[in-house]
Amino acid sequence: MSAATRGVTAVLAVALTCGAIAWAADLPQKLGLLLYTEQYLCGMLAVALPLVYLTARASASARADGVPWYDWSAAAAGFLAASYMALRYPVLAELLARRPLDGLAAGLVVMLLIVEGLRRTAGLVLTGIIVGFIALALVGHLIPGTLAGRPVDWDHLAYYLAWDPSAMLGTPMVVVTTIVTAYVFFGQVLLKSGGSAFFTEISMAVVGRFRGGQAKIAVIASGLFGSISGSAVSNVVTTGVITIPLMRGAGYRTVDAGAIEAVASTGGQLMPPIMGAAAFIMADFLQIPYANVVIAALIPALLYYAALFIVADLEAGKRGITRIPEADIPRAWPVLKSGWIFPLPFAVLIGTLFFLNYSPELAALVSAVVILATGALIGYRGKRLGWRDLLDALRGTGIAVLDIFMIGAAAGLVIGVLNISGLGFGLTLALVKLGGGNAFVLLVIAAAVCILLGMGMPTAGVYILLSTLVAPALVEVGFLPIAAHLFILYFGMMSMITPPVAIAAFAAASLSGADPMRTGFAAMRFGWLAYVIPFMFVFAPTLLMEGPAFAVVLAAITATLGVWLVSVGVVGYLARPQTALERVLYVISGIALVTPADAFPGALATDVAGFVLGVALVAREFLLRRRGQGGRLPRCSVTAARPARNI
Repeated sequence: MSAATRGVTAVLAVALTCGAIAWAADLPQKLGLLLYTEQYLCGMLAVALPLVYLTARASASARADGVPWYDWSAAAAGFLAASYMALRYPVLAELLARRPLDGLAAGLVVMLLIVEGLRRTAGLVLTGIIVGFIALALVGHLIPGTLAGRPVDWDHLAYYLAWDPSAMLGTPMVVVTTIVTAYVFFGQVLLKSGGSAFFTEISMAVVGRFRGGQAKIAVIASGLFGSISGSAVSNVVTTGVITIPLMRGAGYRTVDAGAIEAVASTGGQLMPPIMGAAAFIMADFLQIPYANVVIAALIPALLYYAALFIVADLEAGKRGITRIPEADIPRAWPVLKSGWIFPLPFAVLIGTLFFLNYSPELAALVSAVVILATGALIGYRGKRLGWRDLLDALRGTGIAVLDIFMIGAAAGLVIGVLNISGLGFGLTLALVKLGGGNAFVLLVIAAAVCILLGMGMPTAGVYILLSTLVAPALVEVGFLPIAAHLFILYFGMMSMITPPVAIAAFAAASLSGADPMRTGFAAMRFGWLAYVIPFMFVFAPTLLMEGPAFAVVLAAITATLGVWLVSVGVVGYLARPQTALERVLYVISGIALVTPADAFPGALATDVAGFVLGVALVAREFLLRRRGQGGRLPRCSVTAARPARNI
């Protein structure tokens, strides 16, 4: 890529981020510019489309050292068409019945470029889904049965999708260009200021003295940073370069080291308060306060990390992995003293959201300003933020959100298709019928669809798409809307660690040097709870803090005990290696306890049975240990405890 092209892309990337910041700060209105929201969205597309075609190659075989003429042409066409839509929106948006040629042409150019941009950034699978829905709108009236739609002319469809505020320029694009971009910028600024290093060091100071502390550092650091990073893959790459070598050096297998980092990084997208911006998108879609989403998501997220933490600990015991050497563990107070600036923006974020009732994007912007100010004036470990760091953060944000921009626009196209053709109701009914009237079967089908559709997509894109296609069917059969939306978010995120396209696990494998597919399957083992807990909270909303306080506390306690018991069965170790039968019994008792008492009639009895069985198993374990039958590690564990270089 030539210097001129790099300069153009840098300017466009910075302009894209600055546009989102300006809108979040309400600068247009303060300057006396009265704009439609759709004009702003078209303006953002006028910047994003050229940026996509200047940075994303048409194919893997295309030359990487320059931008071909056809990409320059597409970039220019996208800029001109989207700019024309921005300028003419107040007039042309009102002419849906007449469909003037200039509006139709501009809309078609922008939509075609979005579909191709989606192919370049998100892959063929999602692009095929979008194209399929558009085609379905044109022929839907010919389909017999449940999926039959209304007849729609192609020009009517095209004009509607391009200009109507419930289609391409609808809620997904609003969320992406405001909330998502603002939080990606917040994460970029935090990264530039040294936040990743701080989270790793404070995690080392807190858990480094426990066995398997290397893996626990990865769990805590990746969970903290992952909540704001907005991307499981970027979190793996950022924190994994430190944590994966630590785990390997301690004696964890290369496959397990990568898997632990992948699961920890993916879980950050499920951990309040930010959840990779998904919490704010969910609140906007459900039209509920943001605080309600945070409260509902808290217990499942804590259980997710508890399960990973316990499995990592048991794996350390199984392999004879000890604590980090004392000389390598930083003292907590010096770390906090030098890095006190990093908790500050989170306090500001929570305060502005919960107490000052700021919009999510404005709260993110204020928090970013706080970390910019403290990073520039105080710094971390002798490094202060400068103008170059700010420009790098602006540019990095603009590049990082391109795929989400394309996904947001494409999701709007799908919503428009469902609205104009009437296919939305038919799709919901089809999913319900596919479940055969059985809620559990419907959930299994929905989980599989979520994992399939989520493969290779970023957090916000996964949620936006699935909330359109899958969540309505779950709500239709009677599940709480917040439970249905968290269900699809969980299984959408599990696509990050579930083969064959487990992008977080594959990113971790590239750092650990292990086989990507084996890392993916190991990640499924370490992240086992995420495949179970969504089924629990849709049937028993007490895990989402819905219900009496006593029931919520009881569900949280029994679920925590159950997580520990199942983890023993998954790893096959407590105080000694477990037999196959013992592992099965631990899993059975744990699942019975994880199941909340209000999940179904008689579920309280399963909790009691699981507790009794679990107590019996653990008591037997300690009796065997007292008799000396479980006090020594097996020979294979001593071997596994040697430094990684001998493995």
